[in-house]
Amino acid sequence: MLDKLLELIHWRQARVGVLGLGYVGLPLVRLFAAAGFRTLGFDVDESKVARLLAGESYIGHIPATWIAEAVERGQFEPTADARRLAEADVLLICVPTPLADNRDPDLSFVERTSQQIAAALRPGQLVVLESTTYPGTTRNVVLPTLAAGGLVVERDFLLAYSPEREDPGNPTYRAENIPKVVSGHGPASLAAATAFYRAAIPHVVPVSSLEVAEACKLLENTYRAVNIALVNELKVVFDRMGLNVWEVIDAARTKPFGFQAFYPGPGLGGHCIPIDPFYLSWVARQHGANSRFVELAGEINTEMPVYVVERVAKALGETGRSIAKSKVCVLGVAYKRDVDDPRESPAFVLLEMLAERGAVLSYNDPFIPRLPTMRHHNPPPLDSQPLSAEFLAAQDCVLVVTDHSQYDWQFIVDHAQLVVDTRGATRHLPRGQEKVRRS
Repeated sequence: MLDKLLELIHWRQARVGVLGLGYVGLPLVRLFAAAGFRTLGFDVDESKVARLLAGESYIGHIPATWIAEAVERGQFEPTADARRLAEADVLLICVPTPLADNRDPDLSFVERTSQQIAAALRPGQLVVLESTTYPGTTRNVVLPTLAAGGLVVERDFLLAYSPEREDPGNPTYRAENIPKVVSGHGPASLAAATAFYRAAIPHVVPVSSLEVAEACKLLENTYRAVNIALVNELKVVFDRMGLNVWEVIDAARTKPFGFQAFYPGPGLGGHCIPIDPFYLSWVARQHGANSRFVELAGEINTEMPVYVVERVAKALGETGRSIAKSKVCVLGVAYKRDVDDPRESPAFVLLEMLAERGAVLSYNDPFIPRLPTMRHHNPPPLDSQPLSAEFLAAQDCVLVVTDHSQYDWQFIVDHAQLVVDTRGATRHLPRGQEKVRRS
């Protein structure tokens, strides 16, 4: 079985199936298509499949021209038909792993996808979970489902885990040049997964177990979450001391060793960094261990929108206004700079909190023309407003949430009455600083 699959991979005759055509799955399709593999893309959202078949892109950094050409050549075939899973030699699971309302892991997407694969699983296939999750998921959740039909792992099929490391909007690091950590249920699975990823990615890093690879991803994102929590807390402390946290960080980063700069903001966004520390703390509790440091970081980051709204209230109060009935424009609703991904963006929490206090809301985001409905949020039906001089002047407060590089910060500050800046985007402007309040 292993030798046959390795031969198919070597000659680029293995067919690759990607389950979940979002911000992780679609770039993987492009990566392996570029390496010479024919790809099948599976998604339960039939509207996504229809758009892809029509040559359209719904992800900013995936060009529509590439999709149209790949579909036309037959190198990429999007489908919602799970019965076709048996056609693939390698299946990559790239589905969401959100939090439940009680902040416990929600593996429902992984479980349903595993059930779909199990219904079509045939001998000789390699199944790889890429979704971020806690150590033990691949072995204790995915494997029993796949093996329920009688096929035996390492004998009849292969199972691996390789954490996704997609970073949307990063101009330097893309899927093809980010080192890929891989693991396998056993030696045959590890050999197959290593060979498969090496066919498209130069630097592949095999590790000793599924759990090590799963924990690796949680460590990467928890590291970021904890350091962001540190500077978010110091932002509040330094403000009380009359110090500019961004100037302090810029000074500290001149040290060539022992320091890495992290920057504060209005809260955490994206599908990984706000969520993964809670996966880690949950699995720690299952093993009778405490992760107080990690949990505290999560609480600090989660509370940042409260601090921001209070800063908006204070800034408006200095002008004799309250939040109620004030016109507040939110700049940027994507979770980070220069992406069209709004998942878990603190902008939606801020919009809800400002609406509850009676603000008259508007927003601008060059990447998100209309506010989408979110898993845990139901924002008002607003369209992105053009940032004309007249529009900015009519706002009582402009709240900087996402510092897209397309924004002309000097123009914004010149024409706005008041700017509350959560990203330090305006800190180097030569004029108008009297209008800016840090948050």
